[in-house]
Amino acid sequence: MNTLPLPTIADRGARDARMDRWFRHALTAAAVFVLAALGGAALSMLWGGREALASQGLDFFFSSDWNPVENRYGALVPIFGTLITAAIAMLIAVPVSFGIAFFLAEVAPRWLRGPVSTAIELLAAVPSIIYGMWGLFVLVPVMTEYVTPWLNDRLGTRPVIGMLFQGPPLGIGVLTAGFVLAIMVIPFIASIMREVFLTVPTPLKESAYALGSTRWEVTWDIALPYTRSAVIGGIFLGLGRALGETMAVTFVIGNSVRFSPSLLEPSTTIAALIANDFAEATHEYRSALLLLGFVLFVVTFIVLAIARLMLRRLARREGD
Repeated sequence: MNTLPLPTIADRGARDARMDRWFRHALTAAAVFVLAALGGAALSMLWGGREALASQGLDFFFSSDWNPVENRYGALVPIFGTLITAAIAMLIAVPVSFGIAFFLAEVAPRWLRGPVSTAIELLAAVPSIIYGMWGLFVLVPVMTEYVTPWLNDRLGTRPVIGMLFQGPPLGIGVLTAGFVLAIMVIPFIASIMREVFLTVPTPLKESAYALGSTRWEVTWDIALPYTRSAVIGGIFLGLGRALGETMAVTFVIGNSVRFSPSLLEPSTTIAALIANDFAEATHEYRSALLLLGFVLFVVTFIVLAIARLMLRRLARREGD
């Protein structure tokens, strides 16, 4: 029986240890690079917006008066537009995505699952500007002729919520932008939900079926709790996409900086306002737009941080 000499074994161990150290240093450098890039981007936008922050103070975040001619900048309208369009998109996209994932994982025949799944995943590759053009030329006329008049007549006269559904039949506005965003994020959320639903162990589902559970009960009581962390992560991934979307929203939201509680009237978002005005902005106006970019960065960071905290709490609860 041949054995390696002891010096050869020692040399191999030293070489493996040295390679392991290099690999660890490379991974650490990659993580530090990502953090440095994120921090540098945030600080550069904050530094670029220092003039607007110095002149406007905290009113920049709480005022709705956006008037570049008079150098008055209040970011409340674009912040509100960003949050409300993302909220509308998630209210539509999450149930629809759950239904698609449920259908593909539990209901659809095997010959149909592959083509439908591929089609949904291909929707994620469509450029955002295509969604914006579709929204402008297809969805906006439908909103103008059918949806907006119906909402005005049926919901616009209701107490409390009526102010949300009152407005001229323009077709462009916050609600239209929310619809377009929902269509854009559905492929991401649905694909993630479908994949995690397929990871549920078959014996768990078969045991539930054997006890008389329906497909809905198996999905709601077995599959969803088993994959809850991944499902929530997918939802927040879609939310992050909705918060930062630019071109699709720019086409259909109307790009108005006038505040209105109505979902049917034009408004704007942080990303849309920056995309529209940055090329022609000068001096303090450009500083205000850079500060808006920093606000969007902070909003997205807070959303993702909340997602991480929720996932950590769920993981701790599952561990208990």
